[in-house]
Amino acid sequence: MASRRFFLQQSGLIASSLAFSPLAIAQSQKKERLGVALVGLGYYSTDLLAPALQQTKNCYLAGIVTGTPSKAETWIKKYNIPEKNVYNYENFDKIANNPDIDVVYVVLPPSMHREYVVRAAKAGKHVWVEKPMAVTEKECQAMIDACKQNKRLLAVGYRLQHEPNTQEYIKFLREGKIGKIKMVSCSAGYYDARTNHWKQKKEMGGGVMYDMGVYVLQGARLATGEEPISLTAQQYTTRLDVYKDGLDETTMAQLVFPSGARAAVQTSYGMNMNFLHVTGEKGFLKMEPYSAYNGQNGEASGGVKIQHPYEVPRQQALQMDDDANAIMNNKPLIAPGEEGLRDIRIVEAIYRAAKSGQSVKLT
Repeated sequence: MASRRFFLQQSGLIASSLAFSPLAIAQSQKKERLGVALVGLGYYSTDLLAPALQQTKNCYLAGIVTGTPSKAETWIKKYNIPEKNVYNYENFDKIANNPDIDVVYVVLPPSMHREYVVRAAKAGKHVWVEKPMAVTEKECQAMIDACKQNKRLLAVGYRLQHEPNTQEYIKFLREGKIGKIKMVSCSAGYYDARTNHWKQKKEMGGGVMYDMGVYVLQGARLATGEEPISLTAQQYTTRLDVYKDGLDETTMAQLVFPSGARAAVQTSYGMNMNFLHVTGEKGFLKMEPYSAYNGQNGEASGGVKIQHPYEVPRQQALQMDDDANAIMNNKPLIAPGEEGLRDIRIVEAIYRAAKSGQSVKLT
């Protein structure tokens, strides 16, 4: 654990932690495992997070929040969840009185993230929120502020930052193995045949840039170790009956970084693509697939291979164990709320650039 933590610090994957009150630290240290309540029982909670919580060492599935009674009944039976740990969206705030639940994991459409993160923080719970963190930078900041004010930690569900192949390629690049980074190309997309999911609804935080687009921004930012200073962008839609009112089916952006590095990122709900390619002065690094749930495969100059195989859903288990460990031991989070805000700031800039056709500066 010590060596892994040293790597995370050296590679810049750990950000500053939030200060805890002595009482909060004492309460967290009393428990060997933290109780987690999942808010929203859609595909991601059902097929990935709940199974991952059966693999975790530092936390466990303690409760659920759902607006569908039939789902609640199914989960109670499947995971032996006490009825007192089951909430709906109306009585959610009563979770404040439940000592079984230490962490609330918000797994709802992005338009709902701010409300439930703030409510969870006010209820005295630590919060994990799925990506995208929110729809606007302003919402992200409100979530960060609420958690700070209530002395709770806020982590964003960036599973890849906890993933061993990702951590290895970042370490490889930070050590300068391919020299100064010159160009990054990152793509993430799939054909989404759905027509009525929240991802196809603008008012719920839909659009590909908010979803798969966050992965390509992470690829560019983690590869360079920098934040972009300017960008241009283009968007287009082929299924106008589904992606309408400005909703993007495919987005491309070109990012400029302080070192002079450039990145070309592409994301789409209309085609399958998933890779990261980094060109340096002395060589290259390639990950393909780059952001899949498993099967990551990498290679780099000098015959380097990056391949740590595992079964789904280990990424999510590692993510939640890391975040639970940070809470229990008052350590910095790998992907705190500030990390999610950085991506949403860029997402908003990409939408502005695509709409105006002009370069947008980021400060």
